[in-house]
Parts: sequence; C-alpha cells; structure tokens
Amino acid sequence: MAAEDRNSTDAGSEAANLARKQARAAERLARQAANQAEREARRAARQAEREARKPGPALDAPALPAATPAAARDFNILLIGQGGRLGIETVLFAASLRHNAPGWSGRLIVAEPRAEGAWAGRRVAMPEPVRAALTGFGAEIVPFTATRFGHSYPYGNKIEALAILPAGQPFVFFDSDTLVTGPLDRVDFDFARPSASMRRSGTWPEPPPYGPGYAQIWKSLYDRFGLDFDSSLDPAQPDEHWERYLYFNAGWFFGADPQEFGRRFLDWAVAIQDQPGEALACQSLDPWLDQVTLPLVIHSLGGGRPGPELDGLDGWATCHYRNLSLLYARESDAVVALVEALTADPRIAPLLIEDEAVARLIAGGEGRSRIRPMFAGETPPPTERATRQRLRRAGLWFR
Repeated sequence: MAAEDRNSTDAGSEAANLARKQARAAERLARQAANQAEREARRAARQAEREARKPGPALDAPALPAATPAAARDFNILLIGQGGRLGIETVLFAASLRHNAPGWSGRLIVAEPRAEGAWAGRRVAMPEPVRAALTGFGAEIVPFTATRFGHSYPYGNKIEALAILPAGQPFVFFDSDTLVTGPLDRVDFDFARPSASMRRSGTWPEPPPYGPGYAQIWKSLYDRFGLDFDSSLDPAQPDEHWERYLYFNAGWFFGADPQEFGRRFLDWAVAIQDQPGEALACQSLDPWLDQVTLPLVIHSLGGGRPGPELDGLDGWATCHYRNLSLLYARESDAVVALVEALTADPRIAPLLIEDEAVARLIAGGEGRSRIRPMFAGETPPPTERATRQRLRRAGLWFR
C-alpha cells in the first residue's frame, strides 16, 4: 500500500474515532439534561405539595343550591354506549352518578346502536361484562338503529338516539366521557329553555381570508331554517369575534321534549350535510356537524346560552374530561381522586385490565408523577390543542 494511502486511512480512522467520541459526549450531555429536567420536575412537585400543606386562609367550597323539588329531579339522562372505549366510559359515568348524586331519581338510559343500518357490518355491541356493570349501577340499555350517520359520522349517534326517549319527558344528554362530581339533582334546569355546554373554543367556522365572515356564515343557516338571527347574538362581543355567535360544545345539552328536539336536530343536520349552501362552501362539517346544528335547534326552541343557574355543569356537578391524559393535565385534584377511586372499584377494575391509559397513568402513577407537574401552576392554562401536543411529545397521550 502506498504511503499516501496509509496516511489517508489513518486520517479517516482518526476522524471516525473523533466522531464517535463527539457522539458519546453528546449522548452524555443529553442524558444529563434529561436527568436534570426530571430532578427539577420532582423538586417542583414536592414544592407544590409542601405549599399545599401549609396552613392558610380557608377557602370556601362552592355553595351548592338547595335541593330541588322531587318533580324537578325526575328527568332522564341519555348516554351513548357501544363496544370499546365508550362502553367503559358509560360505566364510569353511571358509577359516579350513583356515588355523587344519590338524590337524583330519573332514568339513566344508555343508547346502544344496533349493527344494522348505518352501523351495518360493524362490531358495536358492548361486551357482557360491561353490560352487567351498567345494569348493576342502575342503567337501562336501550338499542337503536342509526339510519343516517353511523360509522361515517359517529358523533351523529347522539342525534339519532334521541328518538328512543319518551316524548314529553325532560332529558339531559351527556357525552360518555363525563363524570358526575356533585349532586346533579340540585342543578336548576329550566327545561322550557334548552341550553348546552359553553366549554368550547372557536373551532367553527373558519372564515376564509376574503369572506364570507362569521356573521354571513351563521346568518345563512338561521335564514335557511326561518330563525331570527339577531336575537341569537351576544351584544357584549364585537362583530366578527367568534363568541358573538351562538356556539356550543355538544358534550351536554337538554330540553323538554326529546322527540321534537331530536326531529329538528336530525332533519336540520341532514339538510346541512347534504346541501351546505354557498356560505359554507369552504367549511368542514366533520367533525363539527352536531355543533353547527345544535345552536339552531336550541334557539328555535326558545333556548340560548346557559345562565349562572347551570354553573354546576362543567363545574361542581359534572366534569367533561374527554380522556385520562387531559384529565390529569387540567382537572381538579378532586376529579383525579374520583377517577382513581372509581377505577379501583372491584365492579369496574376487571373491565380495565387491558387499558394502557389506566395501567400507566393510574396504576403506574404517571398521571400524578409526570402529567400533573407538567402543567402545575400555569396561568393562564394552555389551550387544549397545546396541551395535547405536549402530552404527545412526552409519550403520555392516550385516547
């Protein structure tokens, strides 16, 4: 081998060795940084615990309203249950209802889609252990056939399931990923004035840069169904700000007659989906169709934004947590304690053996040791989108 070739080989070996040393040094620095971050997180968590234990001025618990008359407590609750996650969530809801609202005296109805119609060919039935747990907590499982939405738009279950409820009897619908955290029977519902959840953000519409704007998009829908648009506006909000326009989260809603409510909900949702109209040409209706239609239905029935008498919903009476990752990231210590107690219940725990989120966040303690410190003390709290992104990056997002 020529001398220059050997020299070249030696130089290449030295460069490779140097690169390996630099890589090992970088790995050490990365591990040190990660360890330091973990130590800081633990230190912050311990400090927060110490601060919480310090004596201070007593904080008053929210004053609960007086018990309502028995007739006002006699309303039906509707949930959607089917195979997979939804069935387990309905069990947690039912257990929390019995634990925290013993004075409620209505019917808890879990609507289960049949594997026919718009769900044909799909496995939608809840397994027998889930069904047994639901009935053990006093729920009634009632089947229904989805004829319009089904697998193509699962959020439509809540629209079509209203048809199984008895006519003329007041109802409240809740998304299955909700917990009852207080005496639901003390919420002062006025069923003659339907309403829905305001725990929402400006997800729809998304006006294009050159129009139409919020007002034109929403007004086109009110005009289409013969509704007065101006009376739906919040005059405290400026023009073209999304909160000026009636918009709800469909996580809970209620009304006096589920048959009439459901008929308008279904007919109008189908009409909007089939023929959105020119003003909605640039707008997505999936997954927002139910939340686009819901304000129109509520406004048409004489309802509107919830008043302070409904503060218990998304407050001291219920919590729409969505999933365990978000629950640990943003809900109260009381809600965390509640879900941990429910999942330890011997009637529920066997249903969760294969649930990775429960195994890691509850049984493994990562909800308290990792997620809670990540978001502790942040004011204002991050948006849900930012929260999801941080949880995903940390490998702590479970659906």
